[in-house]
Amino acid sequence: MTDSSDEAKQIEKLYEFGERLNEAKDKSKNVKDYEGVIDATKTSLKAKQLAAQLIPRFFKFFPNLSSRALNAHFDLIEEEDLAVRVQAIRGLPLFCKDTKEYISKIVDILGQLLTADEIVERDAVHKALMSVLRQDVKDCLMDAESLTALFKHIWNVEEPSQDDTIRDKVFPLKAELLRPQEEMERHITDLIKKSLGDVTGAEFRMFMDFLKSLSIFGEKAPPERLKELIGIIEGQADLDAQFDVSACLLNSGLESSLYDVSDADHIDRLISCLFMAISFFVRGAPGSKFLNYLNKHIIPVFDKLPEERKLDLLKALAEISPYTTPQDSRQVLPSVVQLLKKYMPRRKTGEETNFTYVECLLFSFHHLAHKAPNASNSLCGYKIVTGQPSDRLGEDFSEYYKDFTERLSSVEDLTRATIKKLTQGMAEHNKAMAAAKSDEAKDNIKMLKQNTTTGLRTCNNILVMTKPLHLKTPAFIRDKSVHLSWKEAIKPSALSTTTATGVKRPAASSGSNNLAIKKGRGAGSMQNQLVNRALEGISYGGRGGRGRGRGWGRRGRGRGYQ
Repeated sequence: MTDSSDEAKQIEKLYEFGERLNEAKDKSKNVKDYEGVIDATKTSLKAKQLAAQLIPRFFKFFPNLSSRALNAHFDLIEEEDLAVRVQAIRGLPLFCKDTKEYISKIVDILGQLLTADEIVERDAVHKALMSVLRQDVKDCLMDAESLTALFKHIWNVEEPSQDDTIRDKVFPLKAELLRPQEEMERHITDLIKKSLGDVTGAEFRMFMDFLKSLSIFGEKAPPERLKELIGIIEGQADLDAQFDVSACLLNSGLESSLYDVSDADHIDRLISCLFMAISFFVRGAPGSKFLNYLNKHIIPVFDKLPEERKLDLLKALAEISPYTTPQDSRQVLPSVVQLLKKYMPRRKTGEETNFTYVECLLFSFHHLAHKAPNASNSLCGYKIVTGQPSDRLGEDFSEYYKDFTERLSSVEDLTRATIKKLTQGMAEHNKAMAAAKSDEAKDNIKMLKQNTTTGLRTCNNILVMTKPLHLKTPAFIRDKSVHLSWKEAIKPSALSTTTATGVKRPAASSGSNNLAIKKGRGAGSMQNQLVNRALEGISYGGRGGRGRGRGWGRRGRGRGYQ
């Protein structure tokens, strides 16, 4: 510690160094003065604060002292005293104002400081980083590695940062920062493409969210731009990879089992990318490669997938189906019909009927069959005339029609019975809510009521979609009259938990994620138990940026993301 007189002398000496440096025409000759400024970082707190202002101000004039000056300044950033740290942070942008080679290093340091605990310190970091970005974004993003580092820090994908994130400041300023706009957006896009060889799922979503926000990929973007984005997603989904069916088998024993890690990673990545691509399919981007891969490699091994992946796959298929081409629809329709028959048994079997699966498959069937109506002749026995040779009207498929409509009737009977029980359950939930005393009890009842509401939507959707299919020439639903149940579900904040990626999801604990009920005789109390069990885990839907369990990890590193 130094006494006040020593501190005053140090401050006075520093002012002398600063004045001489400021007045000198050839500042590079005042080496001793700049060395004196650097040495002041080892003295009193007030001297350190003043040194934190002077070191970056004259840094560019003394390249031979650059390492020494930087190290001294970085030491100030680690000081215990908050005022010293804040002053040192404020000076960081000056290091790269005229010495561009230090931009990447300064950006990386500022990125690491974004999680500072003190508000005033964090605010200084935000302002310093924005100052560096404003100086020259292109120099901040010199290569793919620096881009990835910057995005990781700003978007903080590993652990969501405080509400006042710099991301919220950067997004609105893209038009100001990215100049010239199209050239810079293309530059960043190219860097992102180079960065995608080794990313986690959260990082990939981060990059795609940013790309979607660029004007070159906006609502008025030409088809080739959308095709470019779909190509990026297809590449990440690894659609050229061979899928090992045997590695995806689940053990049938009692022990918890996992399928091969590499193929688990592939399935997770595929489905995540598929959901990510849906918004582009809506805008007219081609989805043939995804559909062909699903039809060839994934749907044939549907039974061997984990339950949550089955549900994800069917939801994605349902959401994609309105945007398929006639050719793709014709190819995928037989697989959808085959799955429909599996989950709509012709007679009571005593097995569970998964209503969410049926809803997904019926929705997909309607939209696919609308695009390729005569394909349903040989699949379901419908008499549909399009005037094409593929109509096959001269062949007798009446047995297929009888089989399919009996399955429809069977699932309708069970659906109506389930609606009755769900309606009764809602009345019981209302009574329980009126009698509930604790907030915890009320939250549990709210969750059950929401599950019941979603279950009713699912069942009502099924009845709406099965009704026209009893006709020999059905009118396939092709408009927006049917709203998928999970896309309408509302998730109250009181019933939510936050995932590792910062996205809220329902707090339901069951892993079934769908509405399932046993079909057969002796319903009674057993059926009530099954309804209650199903309601605990009914799908809330919503895909957003949700954590999908393991998701995909860093390729070759086995690093997963939550």
